[in-house]
Amino acid sequence: MEFKHIPVLLNECIENLQIKPNGVYVDGTLGGAGHSYYIAKKLSTNGKLIGVDRDEDALKAASQKLKGFKNVQYVNDNHDNIKNILLSLGIDKVDGILLDLGVSSYQLDEKERGFSYMQDAKLDMRMDKTQELTAEYVVNNYKEEDLARIIYEYGEEKFSRKIAKNICEYRKNEIIDTTGKLVNIIEKSVPQFNKNTGHPAKRTFQAIRIEVNNEIEPLYNTVMDSIDCLKSGGRLCVITFHSLEDRAVKRAFINAEGVCTCPKDLPYCVCGKQEKGKTVTKKPILPTKEEMKINSRSKSAKLRVFQKI
Repeated sequence: MEFKHIPVLLNECIENLQIKPNGVYVDGTLGGAGHSYYIAKKLSTNGKLIGVDRDEDALKAASQKLKGFKNVQYVNDNHDNIKNILLSLGIDKVDGILLDLGVSSYQLDEKERGFSYMQDAKLDMRMDKTQELTAEYVVNNYKEEDLARIIYEYGEEKFSRKIAKNICEYRKNEIIDTTGKLVNIIEKSVPQFNKNTGHPAKRTFQAIRIEVNNEIEPLYNTVMDSIDCLKSGGRLCVITFHSLEDRAVKRAFINAEGVCTCPKDLPYCVCGKQEKGKTVTKKPILPTKEEMKINSRSKSAKLRVFQKI
């Protein structure tokens, strides 16, 4: 299957990365190379682009799209390991890093990956197909209270308890091994009146995907590590699609600015604040109305930018 991907906030990312022709840049979520193609176009033969993705299919597709560029290095790994990745490549610091979080259009469209609630397929949802944890395991083995918490926190689904309860009731008699079975359970758990806000399974599928791929828990540290890996003046661009992602990125940026967290009644600072740079975007950059019309995936996107001192 062709890896189709429309890069979100493309012009805004390229502009804010402030690409130097001879610089070294990392696309930590290479995907279909939608952003990377335009990064590579701005690099000279002395520049370097490092494309990282945990999905081997993405790396194969990206290498085809970027085959005209000779200064691209591909790494099959998780962007959470940014420091070790650069260390293994013998690179100390880089000029810019891009993180486009969330699931790619290809992963949603590829039926066998089990990400989509629109197609009946085996429950999977792994970005890295070599990992053990799958959506099927989560749905069939997690305790009811844990399922409810995940669906509520990661999916912001107000009917999380009812959905979790019905999942647990169903699996007593039959394993939930397909997306179709899960969708049917969710549809019966969500009141009819609420279905005008979108597909009833959207939030639950998002929540389970986030749990399977551990997308939220390490994000704060990933952002802080990425900032540490920047050269002076280097920039980190992060695109989020979920409030929890955006919150983690915003918190990391604030702390990286060296904001004092001591109680106001203390006569001097004892928290050991350390200024690493400044947030370029005090408010996140949002897609234009035109982009949202062309690419529905961009509707919830937010871009935040940090510059190293």
